[in-house]
Amino acid sequence: MSLVDLLPDIQSFPRADKLKRIQFLAQELAEAEEPPALRAGQSYSVWSPDQAFAAAETLLQTLRTE
Repeated sequence: MSLVDLLPDIQSFPRADKLKRIQFLAQELAEAEEPPALRAGQSYSVWSPDQAFAAAETLLQTLRTE
């Protein structure tokens, strides 16, 4: 179907449906340009300074010398 064929139907949609279609098309265009760096539903490890005792000691020593 061409855009000319779709326009009358699209114009009759409620505002919320039009916004959903805009979001859908924007997402489709973004995904077509570049694959996403992160994928939905996949787990990724994240570093946390929670157990970084060596880094804390280095920082403490630096603070003491200054």
